[in-house]
Amino acid sequence: MKPLTNQQRLQLVNSEQVFENYLAASRHVRSHAYGMRWKKVRDVEYLFRERDRRGNGRLLGRRSAETEATLAAFMAGKQAAAARFAAIEAQMEEQARLNKALRLARVPRVIARILREIDRAELADSFSVLGTQALHAYESLAGVQYLSELLASGDIDLLYDTRRKLTVVADKLDGEGLLGLLKKADRSFECIRKRGFRAANAGQFIVDLIIAPRGMRQAEPVTFSDNDLVASVVPGLQWLLNAPKVMTTVIDEDGRPAQMRVPDPRAFALHKAWLSRQPDREPVKKPRDLAQARAVAATVREYLPHMPFAEAITALHGDVRAMMGLLEGET
Repeated sequence: MKPLTNQQRLQLVNSEQVFENYLAASRHVRSHAYGMRWKKVRDVEYLFRERDRRGNGRLLGRRSAETEATLAAFMAGKQAAAARFAAIEAQMEEQARLNKALRLARVPRVIARILREIDRAELADSFSVLGTQALHAYESLAGVQYLSELLASGDIDLLYDTRRKLTVVADKLDGEGLLGLLKKADRSFECIRKRGFRAANAGQFIVDLIIAPRGMRQAEPVTFSDNDLVASVVPGLQWLLNAPKVMTTVIDEDGRPAQMRVPDPRAFALHKAWLSRQPDREPVKKPRDLAQARAVAATVREYLPHMPFAEAITALHGDVRAMMGLLEGET
């Protein structure tokens, strides 16, 4: 692990600021999506506001001076939003070149594309990134870079928060499910097996949809549409589900930013240490689990002093709290 240089830190801050403006401009553009038009109903013209690509929407009133003014204001706002977005997009391109030149471009582009689609669907608070890919967020949060052997991975784990209303999430996915969202990021994504929890693209990058254990009364499968991924229940994830979440900006291989939501780094480190001691964990993964746990713990202690471990462990299960010794180098 090495800290970023002052120049890298400055560039990262600048990129985050431009990206914040970009997100606001993008939301403004999306608020004008699907359009507004006149619709004739029984020979009477009404102002109609579309709300999805299937043509659904609602009538805003008969044609009148008032509704004509509403349409004019909408069209002017749409034009202004597009112009502002184009200007900020040009700034983003410049920042991307600088990010690559300063070696801040770290996250695989397919991951960043998935994260951007999650953000566009307004589902950033429903999914969290777990596992190896979460280390990219902790790098950005602390202003450090980990050794490549800790980061190398051809998959991403997406933890769905089952406390969110499933029908609301499914609606935001336009009825196409998580697989439909993945296809927007890379059209080659397909489910590896029917009703499975895993999808892969042509480059064999894998996405796993996972959930924490639920109560006995919640036995129904978690899926968002027909022919979609069906979430796999992974024991031990309830601690990460309940842990505070951190949303931070990461930089992909093209130098472009994306938002990544991950568990609190202290919870991540303790959970990874716990995972490294589970008897049913694949032996080849255990040493890497512990190395990642200790790396993130060291990051917290040295670069994130406002996040003391003593504060975090009180909210975690006793088995996880007992892992503090492992993080400090005990065997």
